[in-house]
Amino acid sequence: MAAVDAARAHAQAVLRIRGWALAATVVPAALAVVLLAGRLTGRIGAPGSPDGGTWDAVRWAVAAVAVLALVTGWLVHRSHRTAVPPATPAVPVRPEEAPELYRLLVDLAERLEVPVPSGIALTPDCDSWLEEPAGPHHRGTPHPAPVLVIGSPFLWWMRAGELRALLAPVVAGTAVAADTDIAAARRFVRSLDAALGEPHRGPAAVIDRINRLLLGACREHSAELERSAAAWASHQARAVDYGMRIAAQEQVGLAYAGWDRLLTRVALPAWRLGRHPEHLNAGVVAALTELARRDRLADGYETRLGDRPACDLLEEPGRVDAAVSLLAADLLHQVPPGGWQPLEWDAYPGEVALRGWRDKSAVLQASLDGPGAGRADGPPLARVLARLAGGGGDALAAALAGRCGHTAPGRHARDLLADHLTAMVSCAVVDAGAAVAGLDWLDGPVLLMGGVRRADLVAVVGQAVELGKDAPLRGWLETAGVRLARPVRS
Repeated sequence: MAAVDAARAHAQAVLRIRGWALAATVVPAALAVVLLAGRLTGRIGAPGSPDGGTWDAVRWAVAAVAVLALVTGWLVHRSHRTAVPPATPAVPVRPEEAPELYRLLVDLAERLEVPVPSGIALTPDCDSWLEEPAGPHHRGTPHPAPVLVIGSPFLWWMRAGELRALLAPVVAGTAVAADTDIAAARRFVRSLDAALGEPHRGPAAVIDRINRLLLGACREHSAELERSAAAWASHQARAVDYGMRIAAQEQVGLAYAGWDRLLTRVALPAWRLGRHPEHLNAGVVAALTELARRDRLADGYETRLGDRPACDLLEEPGRVDAAVSLLAADLLHQVPPGGWQPLEWDAYPGEVALRGWRDKSAVLQASLDGPGAGRADGPPLARVLARLAGGGGDALAAALAGRCGHTAPGRHARDLLADHLTAMVSCAVVDAGAAVAGLDWLDGPVLLMGGVRRADLVAVVGQAVELGKDAPLRGWLETAGVRLARPVRS
């Protein structure tokens, strides 16, 4: 209970700061009322008395300060009332959409002897926390229980028992959230945070300054409040599924690594083309399974993957996955002008890998025809290799960087040229019927020859771009059965 007492003590410190701010607003008004009453009763600066004029001046000065303080206090209060605390973008999950998940939550709360969260939401992130429900809270009304926000990759990668153990300390936090002082302190800090927006001028700048001063005064107490609350929740949940919680914590880092790799290597190429993979969470399972296989970690994983996955606690995992995947695209990439087009994983090789290569190949081909490019006849791949062998790599890289919107060539332009040349070569090999586009769960678009990934292409392309040595790449193309005289389709 020491942690709860510490959290409550810091909450009360925050509320005292709020009280001092309120006192600074009303005390001048109270003093003005006392001085006015003193004049009316003749006890302070009665009319006609020797010191009457002095007291009248004091009364006017105090009244002016009181009006200014009241107006400022009202504006600060209004900024808190009208400010909308930022809500975490998440996909709400209703009880009828996940009755088993809600039953798990109720059972967990009963074992912990804490209030049940008021709802569940999924977010495309590898974290879980409690969040206050949206909407204002009015004094005198019961404090609503917070919503449990769960990182969606956890549901698809973790087993049901692991998820339960992982959520135990999070759910335990509902008890602290229900404390009156702690809830009020958190609301006050959130309102200060929400009131601080873009820089203002004039009176609004004064309000911003006051809010920043209040937030600064509360910051240390607020941080200690949260640390104490987390410590209590962790201690409270220690007896619930403790052994399983250790195993679940091991999976958190793995889920984060797999999710980050999937987004940056696999989803990003699709997002750039205006397509959003509909089942990112299913994809992270495939990515982590592939990672386990490559790193020879599969011994324990095979047994573990035989247990029931936590996503089975949802009635329609595929529909929820699609909603979370769309939210991830909206949050992590600019929405295309025509809106997102959904993408199934089996269409990824043709609609993302091959299409992306052809787009890059077309840009590289257009760069060949830029200023100072010389004659524009002949197959594009042969012309690129000739330019590189003739020492024209820097000029070609600069022209390509300009077409791609990069103003400073340098190292980045060279990397850009290697990437676009790899795409052009990949298109040539596919057009020759010697390879197909594929999807690698850890690296995204890949070239498959005979069903095997050809990773050696990167090395020979690098020699051509960096050193102007085109012979290794020409030999690689000849072995693959690609004729340089053949045009590359865009």
